[in-house]
Amino acid sequence: MSDAVLDDPGLPAVRERFWTAALTDERYRENRAAVAEREGEVVGIAMSGPPPEAAAAWATQLFVLYVLASDHGRGAGRALLQAVIDPAESAALWVADPNPRAQAFYRKHGFVADGTAQVEDGVREIRMVRDVQAPSLRS
Repeated sequence: MSDAVLDDPGLPAVRERFWTAALTDERYRENRAAVAEREGEVVGIAMSGPPPEAAAAWATQLFVLYVLASDHGRGAGRALLQAVIDPAESAALWVADPNPRAQAFYRKHGFVADGTAQVEDGVREIRMVRDVQAPSLRS
């Protein structure tokens, strides 16, 4: 996000309203949320849920996965991703572009860019998807 968005004094209230709705509103009852802690402090958060498009080719969409920069590379991102998306589920997400570290993280976990891009809140994002093939039956 741009500094203008992050420096907006109204951002904390907007985020509080978002998380209050995401965690309590019946419309989001199928969402999964998780936090990562280290020594009693929150270092990351993730949330997934049904894709907004009913005709989506994936079962789950990752909406949020943030880990403090000081905790990058310590396993919190992997644990959060696994907590909100079953490894056997097909999934999609939007990631800022450029954001090579995050994109590499998602590629490591089976996601690939599908060529779709959008600009939201002044941030260019690309969609990454993970298609999980059903195991083949062998006799």
